[in-house]
Amino acid sequence: MKKIILIFTLLTAISVVNSCRDAYEIVQDGEFSESATFQSVNDMQKFLNNTYDRVSIYNEIAFTSIFTDELGIGSQNGGQNVSLYNFVVTSQNGYASSMWLGHYSAINSANRLIAGAKLITPNGTAEQQAYNSILAQAYAIRAFSHFQLLSYFAPNIKDNGSLGVILMDRVPAANEKLPRSTVGEVFSLIESDLNFAYANIDPVKLPSTASASYKFVSKTFIDALRARMYLYRGNYTLAEQYADNVINNSGLTLTPAGTVTVNSAGVANAAFYGSYTTASTSPYKSMLQDFSRGEVIMALDRPVGKAGIASEFYFNRTNFLGGPYMDLGRAVYNLINVPGDVRKHAYIDPTAKIDANYQTYSFPQYLLNDVLCIDKYSGKSGAELNSDLKVFRLSEMYFIKAECRVAANDLPGAAARIKAVRDARNYLAPVTLPVYANATQAWNDILKERRVELALEGHRYLDLKRIGALAGVTKTERDPKDVEGYTNKELNITDSRFTLPIPADEINGNPIQQNPGY
Repeated sequence: MKKIILIFTLLTAISVVNSCRDAYEIVQDGEFSESATFQSVNDMQKFLNNTYDRVSIYNEIAFTSIFTDELGIGSQNGGQNVSLYNFVVTSQNGYASSMWLGHYSAINSANRLIAGAKLITPNGTAEQQAYNSILAQAYAIRAFSHFQLLSYFAPNIKDNGSLGVILMDRVPAANEKLPRSTVGEVFSLIESDLNFAYANIDPVKLPSTASASYKFVSKTFIDALRARMYLYRGNYTLAEQYADNVINNSGLTLTPAGTVTVNSAGVANAAFYGSYTTASTSPYKSMLQDFSRGEVIMALDRPVGKAGIASEFYFNRTNFLGGPYMDLGRAVYNLINVPGDVRKHAYIDPTAKIDANYQTYSFPQYLLNDVLCIDKYSGKSGAELNSDLKVFRLSEMYFIKAECRVAANDLPGAAARIKAVRDARNYLAPVTLPVYANATQAWNDILKERRVELALEGHRYLDLKRIGALAGVTKTERDPKDVEGYTNKELNITDSRFTLPIPADEINGNPIQQNPGY
């Protein structure tokens, strides 16, 4: 934490609300204190905009996609991600370090906003509402970032007495060293923050009138976060309660596949694919392209200048000529390669090379002849590799509801929720209602559907750890062809690497306890 605090201290010399006078007015270091930064509610709003800019799930998506069984090594790969693909994770892992620092950076920014707000007295009812809403968003961001850290760095988030992460509920001193708190202590802060946020959020008060409302904190976002949080904690009663709140009260519905025309080669019509400048005719594909909201509860905007998640798969463009060095995993493709599943087309670029006889090739030939070019993050105008990062979608709430129904021994209830998602994703006809003989079959089908619907959205790593054993899945499930050329072909879900290491940079500056196995 000492290293993090030192970085934060340097960052505070830069104010997000000062004018261009800074270029010619000579000031002493540190002159832009909290009292100078926070003088009005409008200043709070500007600082909140900066805080949102620090919130990201980029590293979660990238790490999970490469490390588990969502990707395969691409035809243009020159060594990119090969070490992580071989399950090599150390305390120097860049994704883990970036995740740790990124979330604490967001927490620190939220804490500075909360502290600075104490210097401001709102003038009138309208300003008071804006003031409360800005604070509510800061508290929600702090809660979300702490939850992300617990999910990846705490060995057991169901055990309140076990080792958690560093709890930051204030702006620490530059030389202060903070210990790891328990899971229960951090969750207590998260719940307190979410209670405050829910009571004070005003959905009318948004950080920018130019941006879509679903890219900012709302009551629906808080309900979705609570549903996921309590699910991970094993509190199925509360998880179901908040998932129901979202499903029944958000005003959102599962985004339909729409009409899809497929040619004799199995490729959808050009209007379906659209492009990063032209919306697809499919509501589902259009949602993935960021042309429409669809069922997205909250997304993080990726404007021009931000790193795009597709740059984790391609060198420059999201198609065969764009240098695909990571492909969609063959095992994932085989799951969606069924009649009517819109995801078969929505996830794969039309320039992909798909060979039904892929298993007959040698490994080098396989890489060249079966090229599953990823198109789930096709980008946007002016930034082809940049697509918004979907934090919560309605389909996840259906999956949470299904898990809760299995836990309540209501297997038909679980099946109904899985069918609802599959129906929405099928452009030919409703699918057959699953029938589960036992809870293990139900858990397995939920895990399977989460794997395909939430592919490349940062869920698989935690899902395998959470419910793999309940589903009878003991290890990662890559297609044998994808790992034919690699020494480490699978990883057991009980392996210590299903908890990330505390970054070495943190421990070097603040000697806290490392996680087991590192």
